[in-house]
Amino acid sequence: MRKMHQQQALEFVKLLEEANKEIRTSIEKRDIAGAQGLLADCQDGAIELGNLIEKTEGEGFPGIPLIERYCELLYQAHEGLGLAEDHAGKLYKTLRQQLIKIENSIKYDVKIRKEVVFLPYKASMWDSLESVWRAADADPDCDAYVIPIPYYDKNPDGSFREMHYEGTHFPKDVPVTFYQDYDFEKRRPDVVFIHNPYDEFNFVTSVDPFFYSRNLKQYTDKLVYIPYFVLAEIDPKDKQAVTSMAHFVTKPGVFNADRVIVQSEAMRQIYIDVLSQAVGEQTRKTWEERILGLGSPKYDKAVSAAVSDEEIPEEWKKILYKADGTRKKVVLYNTSVTALLQYSDQYLAKLRSVLDTFRQNQEEVVLLWRPHPLMEATLRSMRPELWAEYEALVRDYRQESWGIYDDTAELNRAIGLSDGYYGDGSSMVNLCQRAGMPVMVQDV
Repeated sequence: MRKMHQQQALEFVKLLEEANKEIRTSIEKRDIAGAQGLLADCQDGAIELGNLIEKTEGEGFPGIPLIERYCELLYQAHEGLGLAEDHAGKLYKTLRQQLIKIENSIKYDVKIRKEVVFLPYKASMWDSLESVWRAADADPDCDAYVIPIPYYDKNPDGSFREMHYEGTHFPKDVPVTFYQDYDFEKRRPDVVFIHNPYDEFNFVTSVDPFFYSRNLKQYTDKLVYIPYFVLAEIDPKDKQAVTSMAHFVTKPGVFNADRVIVQSEAMRQIYIDVLSQAVGEQTRKTWEERILGLGSPKYDKAVSAAVSDEEIPEEWKKILYKADGTRKKVVLYNTSVTALLQYSDQYLAKLRSVLDTFRQNQEEVVLLWRPHPLMEATLRSMRPELWAEYEALVRDYRQESWGIYDDTAELNRAIGLSDGYYGDGSSMVNLCQRAGMPVMVQDV
């Protein structure tokens, strides 16, 4: 039984208790017809309560015979009420004792099941929730739903452009529920996990407004935010570095969540300090309770990254192996949105330089280029004047086929395939370091 159903059943019992009091009052006032009407109403309510419990717990639930006995007492009182005017207190006590037994059975005999919902929006960011989902899915007392949600690219003026839905891009062993098939108002999941904290305050994309954190709060008892990124660890005492963290921390998803799970205890302290400074030192205790430094699921995935031969696309194998069958070294080249926005034209020049260098060394080293998933949407929205040149670079690189272009959701396949990291400073640096990979950050 879900906790909300248990609560409904207990509220039913309270209503019956109030009705029993009214029965006693009616009898004491010699309003026998009124008392008989209330007894009939109580019997109908008890039957409805029994049906509610049977639906989730089955006919063998210990509370069902107790409800049946309560119904018998109500019937006997109804039939013999004409002779029972002087026994209102005794009848009330008998009914109350039976309701206490029913209430205790609902409290202690019911096996509570949790319903937990995970709301990823981009399949490439699923690794920020995956290990938590796998733990929930393995719990026999938990029903875990993965519900990929739609998102929109934004125009430069902030209006919505194309809608995207990536529910078909998730791993085959992850059962996906279509977002329109899950009724949040009716089901009211016990816990909802999100990894997008921005609500409407993202210049590049927006999840469907229904899934903004402020709206989701009304449909669950616990909203949990886990960042889709990991950051380089910094000292909580480094005030300048902590100040630079503020734009990651002061987001709607953080403020609206009941719990926020971050990558480390040091990062937890930074979140607490930034939030306390932003909204008042008197709120520090709230953030200390709400922010948890339990680690990032992205680390769990990166550390265990391994790639079987079956997972490697055939067109990649032609690039990965030399003529003698030995495998070339693979460099994971990561390009980020932040660096592109910062350097613009210089960044495109850097891209051309990097591609030329690796093209000249393609017999020994494979470049596995993995751009940020929002690179195209960011360019179209915030640097439209650069889009044509960038698109041409990507098109030529893919057509020449001397390197790998990876825009799939399989980040950890890329990590598992690669021997080293090169590219922008981003959350992927930390993931590759956790995976034991040497790292070099490019200088645009």
